[in-house]
Amino acid sequence: MSERAVRLDIRDGIGHITLCQPARGNPFDQRFCSELCEVAIDCDENPAVRAVLIRAEGKYFSVGADLKWLGRERELLPRHLKAATADLHMAVSRLARSNAPVVIAVHALATGGSVSLTAMADFAIAARSASFYAAFNAIGFVSDSGGTFYLPRRVGSRKAADFVMLNEHWTAEQAMGYGLLSRVVDDASLEAQALALARQLADGPTQTFGEMKRLFLSSSEQPLEAQLELEARAIARCARTDDSWNAIQSVLAKRKPVFEGR
Repeated sequence: MSERAVRLDIRDGIGHITLCQPARGNPFDQRFCSELCEVAIDCDENPAVRAVLIRAEGKYFSVGADLKWLGRERELLPRHLKAATADLHMAVSRLARSNAPVVIAVHALATGGSVSLTAMADFAIAARSASFYAAFNAIGFVSDSGGTFYLPRRVGSRKAADFVMLNEHWTAEQAMGYGLLSRVVDDASLEAQALALARQLADGPTQTFGEMKRLFLSSSEQPLEAQLELEARAIARCARTDDSWNAIQSVLAKRKPVFEGR
């Protein structure tokens, strides 16, 4: 078994987050949640991270909640879950609100909270053989990891209810059709295409991406005029960045802009 449940490697502007307990199916337990929170904060705090790529090792992307962990101490289980989800949900929040766009590459079965992570990601790519299973209802739980926030936004409230409450199992093609995924690719090309996308994003205007991510988060809850004001203030902040100013000068000079994340 790996010494860690989640590994972070930062290379060439990309924070590579890897679920690295393949022998256990990359389960969600207290250790996983704590380490995911740790690496999410590392990515958010490190200006060298200009894109994040989430992947997993092994036969499964993730089997979801660790039932052995859940089944140990009935009286203490609610307390353990509150502690674990405090870390897990902080990880989701940090990744969602960071400047760095998040790409997730799902190579195999994703269950439970890992489906919510897929929905959270700004770009979700899956291998053609991958699949998605709700699982929460099967053990009498509600979805976590932001599933009740992101799934209705990605697939619509009707389809989200079908998936979670009827415990549906989606193929990658179905998940693509419903809106959970950005694209489906051949299994052999998943790693290369996900890395290429992360590379493209890491070479972009990082602070502008962060502004756009946060505007998307607020768009379904704000009145029109409030969202327009948020857009105006965000674009003014973009105008203060070196990347924006240098890009304007490059376009005027008919040169390709080079972004540095500043």
